[in-house]
Amino acid sequence: MSDATLHSTTQDPDDFAVQISDQIASFLVAVTEVAKGDEPDSAVPFLLLEVSQLLLAGGRLGAHEDIVPDERYEPDLGAEPDVDDVRERLAALLEPVDVYSEVFDPYEPRKAPVPCRISDDLSDVMADLRHGMAHYRAGRTTEALWWWQFSYFSNWGSTASGALRALQSVVAHVRLNQPLQELDGLDTDEELSDEILAEEAGRVMTQEIAHPLGLHTP
Repeated sequence: MSDATLHSTTQDPDDFAVQISDQIASFLVAVTEVAKGDEPDSAVPFLLLEVSQLLLAGGRLGAHEDIVPDERYEPDLGAEPDVDDVRERLAALLEPVDVYSEVFDPYEPRKAPVPCRISDDLSDVMADLRHGMAHYRAGRTTEALWWWQFSYFSNWGSTASGALRALQSVVAHVRLNQPLQELDGLDTDEELSDEILAEEAGRVMTQEIAHPLGLHTP
């Protein structure tokens, strides 16, 4: 892609910047709507779809050559948008399955899984994406793409990937009619060993979470 494309002011739907920004904007709107809790029966499948589509945009950013911003220092965006309301609403909506275990770096040997929360992950991803969107809406297209690419590698790519695995696992357990191991009671601020994670798992069955989350067994 040429530098001229990055700086283009037209809204050609075939432009790389327009496609990336559209996918990110769609994710931000969709997760905000899900967090309102108006349709809890479709929350998990819908989030699975939206995170999957977002990671397609992330993959395209990751495969692209390094994007260099116009200015050496990032322009001041002012106060960052608050994501705490979305975080709290998602936590309440996903309470039966919010906590999951994750390995942050699969290439770092002998690291134990740590407890994470889908609600924390999605709100953190939103914060990164909103930051870049503020640049994009201010007309700083290259700055926005640079931020989205940089934060994809440094934070939101791995965070969204972890949430995707958790959401896919919930759907798979329900569709395959398999017991869902529970991590209820895990403190996400604690560092836990594999043995403790294993001991905490194992009481909630699939049918106990399927109906309120809109997941139906065969």
